[in-house]
Amino acid sequence: MRIRLIPLCFATILVVSCNSTSPVTSSPSSRSYHGSASVGDFLSITVDPSAQTITYQDASNGESGTISYTVNSNGTYTLNDPSGNLISAYEVPNYAMLIQAAKAGPSLDTLALVTAVESTQISLSTFEGQAYNHMQFRTSSGGVSIGSVSITAQGAATTSSYWPYGALSASNGGQSAFNSSSFDLSQAQLDSSGTFLKMADPGGSGNYDYIFGTANGVFAVDNPNGTIFGLQKAASKNFDASFAGTYTAMYYQKINASTGNNNTETGTPSLGSASIVVSSSGQITITDSSGNQMAQGTLSAVADTSYLYGTAGELQDPCWGLFTVRITTGSSQQDVFVSFLNSSMLFSSFSANVPWSQGGTYNYFYGVGLK
Repeated sequence: MRIRLIPLCFATILVVSCNSTSPVTSSPSSRSYHGSASVGDFLSITVDPSAQTITYQDASNGESGTISYTVNSNGTYTLNDPSGNLISAYEVPNYAMLIQAAKAGPSLDTLALVTAVESTQISLSTFEGQAYNHMQFRTSSGGVSIGSVSITAQGAATTSSYWPYGALSASNGGQSAFNSSSFDLSQAQLDSSGTFLKMADPGGSGNYDYIFGTANGVFAVDNPNGTIFGLQKAASKNFDASFAGTYTAMYYQKINASTGNNNTETGTPSLGSASIVVSSSGQITITDSSGNQMAQGTLSAVADTSYLYGTAGELQDPCWGLFTVRITTGSSQQDVFVSFLNSSMLFSSFSANVPWSQGGTYNYFYGVGLK
């Protein structure tokens, strides 16, 4: 399956809900997760809290290992990986896990953010008849896109998406920022574990797309180019004050990026942690661990944003539950996107100097926050 939300090959991350306001690390039982790295790795992960070890298997590049961890005062984990691959993690036990990876991808040399959700029994019917907002996370091609995925009761899926890098390119006669596509989820085969679906990549490369998630509103696809995570659409387009609070987040960032031949992207990548404060009126402030402000503004519903939705050629779905803020200065424009589910959030940002023009450098970041 190739989900074509933009005219490039890809797929990326998802936010999951939790009812706890802080991670609990004392559960004696082992916990299992499936996750996707934003470079396109599909991982199976087991946490043993008694031994304080994490065992992982990367189905995409064959990497595996069992590593020890220590718990920090803020609830994050420091990972003692002899290979130097997995660096840091944050877990809501039996629900979600975030991991910073330094040696992901086919060449074991790429920084990536891994987002994982509890491994549970699923089937095709888990996702059929559902509609989701999605964010796509990659380590190339401008990093991010947002939009919707709707799946019929028969498994026919349609997508509508906005690709910020495409807007940068389109400003100078390049590719479109708005795209739509379709795929047939019914062609996916359930793994013998009953916890994920697998489909051969239609390009004949021998690679696979992995589909996983939960019955309570999470849909994820991992393919060789990244991850798509979807959150079930909200019942209203309006911001809900229950989303307010302070979130602990992990993110991937690339600055001074540019795209060359064969979609090769250069730039300076990094992984980091952040604090995200959301007010009851929808104001959001993202601050990194060094105290630097990454973004600040008041969120607006995508459904009410004229340059994203409402006229021909723009998003074909109002994406209730997806929010944005555009931050402009005399020299730059930054678009931030946020989606919430209970006590978690998914966020992404794309920025470039104005006027936007093909060939210029750009910056982006994306991640997950939990409160």
